[in-house]
Amino acid sequence: MAVARRVVQLGANCGIRFSKSEGIKVSAANLLIDRSQSNGGDGGGGSVNFYSSISDKSSANKFDYRQISQLAKPNGQRAFLVDTLALVRRLEARGVPSEQAEAITSAITEVLNDSLENVAHSFVSRPEMQKSEMVQEGNLSKFKSEVQSSQEHHFSLQQRETEKLRNDIEKMRSELRYEVDKLTAGQRLDLNLERGRIRDELTNQNAETTNLTNKLDREIHALRAQIEASKYEVIKYCIGTLVSISAVGLAVLRLYT
Repeated sequence: MAVARRVVQLGANCGIRFSKSEGIKVSAANLLIDRSQSNGGDGGGGSVNFYSSISDKSSANKFDYRQISQLAKPNGQRAFLVDTLALVRRLEARGVPSEQAEAITSAITEVLNDSLENVAHSFVSRPEMQKSEMVQEGNLSKFKSEVQSSQEHHFSLQQRETEKLRNDIEKMRSELRYEVDKLTAGQRLDLNLERGRIRDELTNQNAETTNLTNKLDREIHALRAQIEASKYEVIKYCIGTLVSISAVGLAVLRLYT
């Protein structure tokens, strides 16, 4: 039983490689046969009796083979092509009995089918992948259309907002220009009025200054005339005083002489 279990394990390992290429299948079968023969020589009387009984039973059914390759359909979903006839003949060519070769081939086929079924369950099939790609492409195209429509909508909104802001700016600019012109005109009018008022004040001040100057000149001339008259009076009084003093002095001098 240990030899049979080891044969099944080796058949499973070799069966996966067997499905890839014919040369790998032949090397796997040769390795399986050599390993089974070496285990039969080393395993004792039980394993020898097992192989001898199988060889005795296979002598009558040596040419009872299936003439076509079998289709293994796991769960009725997929069909994997396995050339069991070629594998059996390869095993028999290496000296393996017919029933043992068929048992090994059946075990390899089952392991291969189980492995392929596990692989099939682990990975998606091409139609499913294509369907998923189509769904993803549909979702992507839908997302692109939504993004494009959203961009167009936002772009139109931005254009409207920009146009509205431009109109508001133009309106504010016109209002500001009107206010500036109004303020400039008012300031110009106020400036002209202030300039006229200042001119009138300057004219009045010039007239008053002229009048004051003329008045001062007249007063100065009057003061000069008064000073000259006073000077003449002082001189006259001084001369009279000197004459009087001289006369008094002469009279005194004459008295003493």
